[in-house]
Amino acid sequence: MSRTTYTPELTAAVCEHLAEGRSLRWISEQEGMPNKATILRWVAAHPEFRDQYVRAREVGDELLAEEILEIADDGTNDYMTITKGDKEYNVENKEVTTRSKIRIEARKWLLSKRQPKKYGDKLDLTSGGEKLPAAPRTFQILPASQRPPEGALPAEAE
Repeated sequence: MSRTTYTPELTAAVCEHLAEGRSLRWISEQEGMPNKATILRWVAAHPEFRDQYVRAREVGDELLAEEILEIADDGTNDYMTITKGDKEYNVENKEVTTRSKIRIEARKWLLSKRQPKKYGDKLDLTSGGEKLPAAPRTFQILPASQRPPEGALPAEAE
């Protein structure tokens, strides 16, 4: 089978790998698989493959989201024992915990870009995308002892 021949078997294999959470880079490095550019050309040229590709990506993204929880819940090697003299101390293994944080953040970032509606930052929870009116300005009446001298500009106007 040629690396560039579009076949249902080959596209099914691509989608299976995507649904398992594999990257296009990983898929294209496997023997007998097309390169990334070819896969993306097929997505653009074949609507039936595009639909399969999108669904497979969504399944793979769900696995990626679950992986975030697994990484966060895995405390293996988060602490190490250090012996000083005849005393033992449990201390955080910063290399492991930092690496776990990086792995989580990378997955969160990727999910927020691939599926922004589902995993992106939620900035507007109330207006449904409509522009909200500006909040009214509030004023406070200060006691005479705290008021600026007559004619002085407020600090924000300077």
